[in-house]
Amino acid sequence: MNKVNTQRLQKSKTLDLVYAAIGVTLITICSWINIPMAVPFTLQTFAVFAVLLILGGERGTIATLIYVLMGAIGIPVFAGFSGGLGIVLGSTGGYIVGFIFMGLIFIAMTKAFGNKAVVEIAALLIGLFVCYAFGTAWFMYVYMRETGEVGLFTVLTWCVFPFILPDLAKMAIAVIISRRVKPLIR
Repeated sequence: MNKVNTQRLQKSKTLDLVYAAIGVTLITICSWINIPMAVPFTLQTFAVFAVLLILGGERGTIATLIYVLMGAIGIPVFAGFSGGLGIVLGSTGGYIVGFIFMGLIFIAMTKAFGNKAVVEIAALLIGLFVCYAFGTAWFMYVYMRETGEVGLFTVLTWCVFPFILPDLAKMAIAVIISRRVKPLIR
């Protein structure tokens, strides 16, 4: 490999690291923003949507993975300035881990069908469904192991139904913002 190609590769790797750091920072800050309602929610999912759309599937998924790993080792990047393996392995940790699956689905769909807006939106919708499904299964497993039997509908009422409309609104805002920001990055 010649010197020019080596320099380009180093510059590309450096840019990947910078973009990942920006993505992790955005997800972390949005995780800390708590909007009080009947069921409080954060802007965490908005940030995951935005990072995937703006940085692309691979960089966005790497940023999401780093975010989850940082939280797992105890850095307070999760909602409520929390962190630690106990959060990731706790009843709601499956939803956090589900963000990684969202990214993997985004990568697979955009690689298979291109980076068209309709494909990206479909990938986010499917990814959100998988995140909900994985998180709900995880919640039920942990909750039943620690507390006792609970029905699927009850868990969906606690953990999914209140978040569907806010998450769809966050997705729409992320799509609008990404369409304006993405051209500035390239």
